[in-house]
Order: sequence, then C-alpha cells, then structure tokens
Amino acid sequence: MEAVKKIRVLQTIRQGKIGGGESHVLDLVRYLDKELFEPVVLSFTDGPMISSLAELGIPAYVIYTERAFDLSVWRQVKQFLRKQQIDIVHVHGTRANTNVLWAAHSLGLPVIYTIHGWSFHDSLPTWNRKARILAEKFITRRTRLNITVSDANHATGVRTFGHFESLVVKNGVNLDKFNRNGHYPDVRAAYGIPDHHIVIGYIVRITEQKDPLGMLRAYAKVCAVNKEVTLLMIGEGDLKEAAIKLAGELGISKRVIFDNFRQDVPAVLHAVDIYCLPSLWEGFPIGVLEAMAMGKAVIASDVDGTREAVEDGISGLLVPPRNEAALVDALQLLIQDEALRLRLQENAAKRVKANFDVRDMTHRIETVYQQLLAQL
Repeated sequence: MEAVKKIRVLQTIRQGKIGGGESHVLDLVRYLDKELFEPVVLSFTDGPMISSLAELGIPAYVIYTERAFDLSVWRQVKQFLRKQQIDIVHVHGTRANTNVLWAAHSLGLPVIYTIHGWSFHDSLPTWNRKARILAEKFITRRTRLNITVSDANHATGVRTFGHFESLVVKNGVNLDKFNRNGHYPDVRAAYGIPDHHIVIGYIVRITEQKDPLGMLRAYAKVCAVNKEVTLLMIGEGDLKEAAIKLAGELGISKRVIFDNFRQDVPAVLHAVDIYCLPSLWEGFPIGVLEAMAMGKAVIASDVDGTREAVEDGISGLLVPPRNEAALVDALQLLIQDEALRLRLQENAAKRVKANFDVRDMTHRIETVYQQLLAQL
C-alpha cells in the first residue's frame, strides 16, 4: 500500500527569541498531527526557540534579517522554499510575511498569515502608523487566508482597511506544560523571597507595549503601604535598563527582582500569586492564558484580545491602560482580599481549560490547511 504524502507546512516567524508568537509556533508544531503534516520552521534570527525546536525534532532554520521588506533575503527564501519542497506557507507576524510573501507567490505556494496583533498602534508617530497600515493592507490582500487571534483584531482590520476578511482562531495554551498541579522547583527560595510575601509577577518583554515603567510606578505606591510584597520582573527588552534605573529612583530596588527570560516559565508562574500585564495593546496575550492555566489571579489592561481572555471580576481584573491609579487599586484589592484572589484563581484555571486548550486551536488550523489544499 502506497504511503500518503505528508503535507509540508512552513511556519515562519521574525525571531528566535521566546515571546507570544514564538510560543504559539512551538505549540502548533508540537501538536500538529505528524501522520498528516511535516512542519518546518524558518526564523529570521537565532534564539532559544531554535533550540526548543531541535529538542522536539522539528527542522528549524535561520535566514538572518531584522528588517521588514528586506529584498536582500527574498531570493534566499525562495531557494529555501524550493529546496524544502514546501506545500503551504504559514507566516506569523508582519516582518515574516513581508520577507516570505514574494518568494511564496513566485513559486505558486498558498500563504496563510496569522496576525498576532497589528503592527500599527496609537503610540506610533502619525507617519509611521500610516506607513504600517499601508503595509498591512498590502500584505493582507495578497495572502490566501488571514487568521486573526481575537475578534478585536478582526474588527480593527475591517475598520482600518474598509475591506478585510479573516478567520478568527484564538490562541490556546499548552495545558500539559502549564499544569497548576505539577511539581516545580522552588523559585521563591532561589530568589530569596520570604514565604509569607505576596509575589507579583511581570513576565514579559520589557518594551513600551508592556508599560514596564507604569508597572513600577504603580508598584512603588503599593510598596508604600505593603511591606510584604515582592515584584518579580522576568524578561528582556529595550526598556529594561530604564526600568532598573527607575526602580532605583523610586527607592524600590530591594523590593524588585529583575532577571532575564527563563525557559521554565511554569515554575516561575507557580511561584507568583498575582500576574500583572499592563499592556498598551495586545493581539491575544498567551502570557495571560499561561498564568490563568497555572491558577493565578490576573490583572491586565482592558485592551483588544485581553478582554476576550479575561472576564473582568470573574476570572481576573481588567484596568484601563496607562492608568496607574487603577492598577494600584487592583493590586491593593488582590493583596488585601485573599478570598477574592483565590476565587479569581479558580475561575481563571477553569476558563482556560474549557476555552483555550492549544489542542483545539491546532485542530482548527489543521482543518484550515486541509481545506486550503483541497481548493488548489
């Protein structure tokens, strides 16, 4: 009996560092049905994701560039696609799309574009925002299918471009990895955090989007009235040095523990009581889902896809972005009201298990691949 040819799917993303989009790709290739699909990953920078893929036995390659629309790599990408005998190209994020789209089109390959949050946002200078809107409009109209990770992102596309179509497939979380009942190393002890402290976790890229400086200013006010709290800031980014400096200026350096990204995020989440993500904008934050899966009380900004993940007052607390007073109030409430904190934790874990299992997300995407090939 002749073996059925497997579908070779390229997953491509802009960088090898671990973030929301990269976690999405790792989980997607982990759970794809290997009887039907052969995943291959292309990243445009090296990083821990490449090592993680190697451990999974997934072929992963790097063609280096940190620029969008980098014509110098387009032919190299085309040669790569041809050599790998790719059937479907699945791009994650704007930069990856702009550097793969021409090559895929020239070979007649269908392109699926997952938008993990739009590249344009209100914090950008007007000229930059307009340029990014034009770029997104251009590439979304040249892909075979667009996938948005939240209803809010779909609505933004329709509102901004006038004509925009996408399939909404919300992110999922790996419930095997993020298991609240698992056994983990004692991260608190490793950092020297007293057992009786309430630990606030900020585990994310330390960039403008995640408002680390607002986080610290709010936390300083919390510290003024709570002596038994510790803030754990895990991550890297272009605002990290500014964040460390601000902590010193606010006089809270001894109350904040800074560390670089860690691969054992479940262990870190296990150590915290409150997960805080004061983002200015989001697609559909996987970090929030991971914290909820681990049974943590979440405080997050009331933006885009976040409000689709967290039910305010039921499975977490939502606060307006850039509103440090509201963030202080939410932190104080959860620090002081243990019963509320425990109730949010339980509801958060139940909500993720019922609605955001990565296996369900992967199955939907597998169906998309099969339908797409059937149409060719």
